[in-house]
This record gives sequence, C-alpha cells and structure tokens, in this order.
Amino acid sequence: MADNKTTRTTSSDAKRNRTYAEIRAERDGKKPQAAPVEKMEWWRAILAIFGIAAVATGNMPGRKKESWIRSLIYAGLIAFIIRTFFFEAFRIPSGSMKNTLLVGDHLFVNKIGYFIETPKYIPFTETEIPHLHLKTWSVKRGDVVVFEYPGDRDEVVPHEKKVNYIKRCIGLPGDVIQIKNKQVYVNGSIFPNPSESILERDTERAGVVDPRIFPHGAQWNKDNFGPLKIPKTGDVIPITKDNIDQWEVFIEREGHKVELGMNDQIMIDGKPASEYKVQRDYLWMMGDNRDDSEDSRFWGFAPMDNVVGSGFIVYWSWYDPPSSGNGDGYDPDEVQQFHIRWDKIGHLIH
Repeated sequence: MADNKTTRTTSSDAKRNRTYAEIRAERDGKKPQAAPVEKMEWWRAILAIFGIAAVATGNMPGRKKESWIRSLIYAGLIAFIIRTFFFEAFRIPSGSMKNTLLVGDHLFVNKIGYFIETPKYIPFTETEIPHLHLKTWSVKRGDVVVFEYPGDRDEVVPHEKKVNYIKRCIGLPGDVIQIKNKQVYVNGSIFPNPSESILERDTERAGVVDPRIFPHGAQWNKDNFGPLKIPKTGDVIPITKDNIDQWEVFIEREGHKVELGMNDQIMIDGKPASEYKVQRDYLWMMGDNRDDSEDSRFWGFAPMDNVVGSGFIVYWSWYDPPSSGNGDGYDPDEVQQFHIRWDKIGHLIH
C-alpha cells in the first residue's frame, strides 16, 4: 500500500510540476506539422525571359526539392506568359537600323502595343497552329516595328520561318509610297528622315533599273522608286497578262493559286479573273540606314498580321568585335575591342 501511494504521489507531482513549455511541446508533437509556405522567387521569371536558368547542385531534402521544382515551373509559366503576351527580348544583329539601333543592342519589344496574340507556332518548332490575333492599337507611321519576315520577293513561303525583322514603318494600308533621290514621299508629302538615319551622298539616278527591286519587273532602284500603293483590305487590283508577274506571288501568299490559261487568260483558283480583291492590310517598312538595308524596297509589303510588337527600350548594349570569335560583324565606326555602350542603356526607341 505504501508503495502504491508513493507511486501515485510521484505521478501526481510530475503532472503538477511540468512547465507550460513542456506541455506545449508534448501537444505540438502529437499533431501534424503544417507544410512550410515559401515565397515565389519572382526573379527567376525575369531571368527566364532571357533564357537564364538557375541550376541547383547537391542533394536536397525531398520536400525542399519539390518546392524548388514548383517554383521553377511557376517561374517558367510566368516567363512564358510575359514573353507571349507582354514583352520579349531581342538582339540587333545587323546595321540596317543604324544609328537608331546598333549591332549588339538588346531591347525589349512591347507585344501588346498593337495586338494581343496567342502563339502562332508549336514551341520550338516551325509548325503553325490556329491562333488569335486581336487588334488593340494601330501601327503609326514612324513606329519602329518588329515583324515576322514575309519572305524574299519571289517566295510564296519563306525559306525559313520565325525570322523577325525590325524596321521603321513608313507607309500604312492605302498609302502611296514614292522615293525621289533618296527622299521618301508618302501620299505626295515629304516623310521626314529620322533624326539618326544615315543617307550616303551617292545616289542612283532615276531610270537606272535594279533587277532586285520590288515588284518583279519594276523599272526602279532603291533611291528612285515608285509611286506604289500599299494594299489594304477590300482594295480591288486589276489583273492582266502585263502585270501578273508583279502580283502573282502577292496573291498566292494570300492563299490562292494563280495560273495562265488559254489565250493568256488569268486564272485564280481555277476561275477566269480580271481583278483581285485584297484580303489583308499591309505595311511598308524601311531601315534607317537607307543605303544598307534590305527592306520593303527589295521584298515588298509586310502583312499587318505579321507584326510582333513595337520597339520599346534598349536595356543593354555592347560591341563584341570579330577578333573575339563571337563578334556581330565588322563596323568601321566602332572601336575594335569589346566595350559596353553605357549611353545606350535605358534609351527609349523612337
């Protein structure tokens, strides 16, 4: 009896003498722990825009590893949404927009300035898929625009898809373009040269024919060109055996088959035709470096549907000379060593 009393007294004393901390520790040990909540590392999304990925090394606890993987997936998804609908980073590889944009300039392009568009291709392929292309605001004359290259002058389908060009929009749908001794005219009025454009003194005189010029068979050159009307939706173009060479590729790019039938009759989709009704709006694009730019003067109209966005801001700029093995090309006006163009960083594009 004495032993039992001693036992009960000892047990009672133990319960009475436990501290609050001991009781709380025992209670917490009996219930499951809440899963830790980690903040999303948003900087990963920004890095992913440029294709930069952080790589984890070493072994991780299972739960921490799963959390890291989820963060990476979320960051990739956010980056994909930003690149698809809002902003995308591009690099300038050539001097056709000099001095507005230089080789080695890295810029952000505003992708909602003109359209909201869902992906046009299956990721990492050139396979086109059905997509939406919803207009938001209009392209304006003078805008610096990124667009998908429609192909060389005589190509119905570009030999390489998903190639993006950046040029200045000179003409809108329905405008009449003409160039006289290098000076551009739009609808009969002088189009002011951009402040940083480059025009060489040497000029090809009117009457000298450049066989590379658009459209096929035109009796013009890059310095004396036109007049030429930019097509817009609903325009009716007369088609004859004398001008079919100029319009055949254009019509076929809009999805129709053009043939020459008996007695030189023009056939569109197997039916006789003397005119063609335009189905899309088009733009006229030119580089600011007018004598060293492969632009609409050589390959023609840029479909409005091909517009990607507008040049927004230069976020980084450097020059990597050819001697490094990674250079963007020789430019006699640049110092022939690696350097950063600090004055270009943060420069708004206009």
